Amino acid sequence: MSLLLKDRVWSMEAPTAKRGVYPLHGFKLGLYRLPINLEDPNEIKSVHDGLKKAFEMDKYADRVFATYRWTEKNMDDPDAKGYEEVELSVTVEIVTGEVVDIIYQIFPIEKFGDPNWVKDYRKKADHFAKMVIDTILRNTILADKMISYFVKTEKISEVAAIQKLEDLTPLAKIVLGAKPKPVEATEEEVEDDDGDIEIPDGAKPGPIDVEFKQKMKTSAPYEAPEHTIKTWGRKGSSNAILGVWGEFVSVDYDICVADGGCIEACPVGVYEWFDTPGNPASEKKPLMSKEPDCIFCLACEGVCPPQAIKIFEQK
Repeated sequence: MSLLLKDRVWSMEAPTAKRGVYPLHGFKLGLYRLPINLEDPNEIKSVHDGLKKAFEMDKYADRVFATYRWTEKNMDDPDAKGYEEVELSVTVEIVTGEVVDIIYQIFPIEKFGDPNWVKDYRKKADHFAKMVIDTILRNTILADKMISYFVKTEKISEVAAIQKLEDLTPLAKIVLGAKPKPVEATEEEVEDDDGDIEIPDGAKPGPIDVEFKQKMKTSAPYEAPEHTIKTWGRKGSSNAILGVWGEFVSVDYDICVADGGCIEACPVGVYEWFDTPGNPASEKKPLMSKEPDCIFCLACEGVCPPQAIKIFEQK
């Protein structure tokens, strides 16, 4: 498909690569062409497997599909007369090879049963498709390839390349563990993956143990787009036991209930949401993705209801 659309795609450019959005046979279509290589079957599989917790994923030969679904309602009260709801979706297709094409199509609303009461359908579908693409580009092996491409072609540092990729993917969600693990699992971590972990029922009681660095073992770090986040007490590859994350902005994720107070209170935007499906305490967490930017004001520590946060001033 990308070859058939090539001439029209090149007519519109945007910083990520080449982006085109235009009407075609009754639906909108967008094409992002990335100047990177993705032919290794294991890397293709990692894109598919890494995003399973965020989207519905399918894979066929050289193509990976990511589908995002959302529900629209014509009124708030489901018991009211005339209430209707419809599940809508948009699918992003990743075509691998010597270049990577990311394609999405927005079909007419009639495809979903003619729910013409839905407002701003095309605008929402376009937004969600771009959110899926940004999430893919920020969280998978494609992120590493894009960063390497920027470093090589634009002669910039890796830090600057990471910042460039983040600026180009403003709609990205943070997906835990979407990329291949940055470090080899230790024997203990492999044993933990076997499933013999006692999973708590709900959140642990707070406050966070301020001596966790002495009491808990270090575990595999998490590679955020701008910063490697240290972790303690994380067990296995699931989210059942997350332990404490952050060396200076430290959050016990097994206490955290994701009320969002820390995100709202932080004056320098240290935190952003990321998904942790399967965690007994909450299905999402505030990731300290900009931990080095912390000004040690203690605002987040003071507003956390379960007292899951401890700020250690960097010396």
